[in-house]
Amino acid sequence: MSYQSLIGKPAPPITLKNYDGEDYTFTPGATGLPTALFFYPESGSMGCTRQACQFRDAIAEKDTFKPGKVQIIGISPDPVEKQKAFVEKERLTYPVLSDVDKEVFKTYGIPKGMYGFVAVARVTFIVDKKGVVRDALDATMNYGAHSKFVEKWLDKLDGEEELEGTETA
Repeated sequence: MSYQSLIGKPAPPITLKNYDGEDYTFTPGATGLPTALFFYPESGSMGCTRQACQFRDAIAEKDTFKPGKVQIIGISPDPVEKQKAFVEKERLTYPVLSDVDKEVFKTYGIPKGMYGFVAVARVTFIVDKKGVVRDALDATMNYGAHSKFVEKWLDKLDGEEELEGTETA
C-alpha cells in the first residue's frame, strides 16, 4: 500500500507512545479539527529539526495554526527518550510520537526516503475535521514545504467550511 492510496479515505486511527511515555491516541475526526500528521526520519537531525520547528513557529505566529484550529502531530521511528529530549530542546508544543517498530509508518504506507538511503520518508498528511485524508506530501529533502503545504490546505478547508455555511443559510 502506498500513502497516496489513503487520499479520500478515512485516516487510520493511531495509538503510540508520546514523548512523555504516555499512550497517545489519534482518532481521526474525534476532535472536530483538521489534523496535520507529519512523519519524519529522525528527531534531532538538521532537516527534521527545521521541519518540526516550522510547525512550532507556525502555531505561535499564524492564526490558521492556533490551538482550536488544527491539531499537529509528529511521528518518527525514534524511541521515547530521544523524542522527549527533542521536544524539550526545541520547545515543541504538540504531540511527538514514537513508532520504533514502524507499524504506523506501514499502516500509512510511508516508504523509505531519498531513493532508499533514509529509513523512512518525510510525508505529511492533511486529515479534515471528519477524519478523511484529503492530501499528502512526500518531500524528504524539502523539509520547508510541509508547513506551507498544511497552511495551504487549512486555508482551503476554511474556504470549504464557509461555502458550506452559505449553502445551508
